[in-house]
Amino acid sequence: MYNKVIVAIDFSDSSQHVLDRALELVGNAVSKLELVHVVEPIPTVWGMESYTLDPIELQNKILESSSVNLAEVGEKNGIDRNQQHTLLGSAAEKIRELQNEISADAIVIGSHGHSGWKLMLGSTANSLLHGATVDVLTVFVKETS
Repeated sequence: MYNKVIVAIDFSDSSQHVLDRALELVGNAVSKLELVHVVEPIPTVWGMESYTLDPIELQNKILESSSVNLAEVGEKNGIDRNQQHTLLGSAAEKIRELQNEISADAIVIGSHGHSGWKLMLGSTANSLLHGATVDVLTVFVKETS
């Protein structure tokens, strides 16, 4: 059995399914779970701020909103606030960094199982698998239309 498992969620309809599978993996011991949501940085272009909201301000609002959403998921599932991580950066990279930082022994993430041209675009789960140094469970989730 695993001692510390990172559960990466994206707040989609399938996030609870991914979290439920992680709970099964640790025998429903929520103390063994670490929730993470990664916000991708907003690319900025010089002069962009004159046409829209300041990109940094917008990014900070997204981070704040994501932290609130993660806290709601954590509270609903009995996961302590100190086991929740809202990070900024490349999702796969930040999840691997967190895994190293907290010495997690597994990562659980959802995957839509794309094939063909959608797979060529890449996915967080696929990127995470390449370079992972611990077990990674990709939970299949159905796409909603």
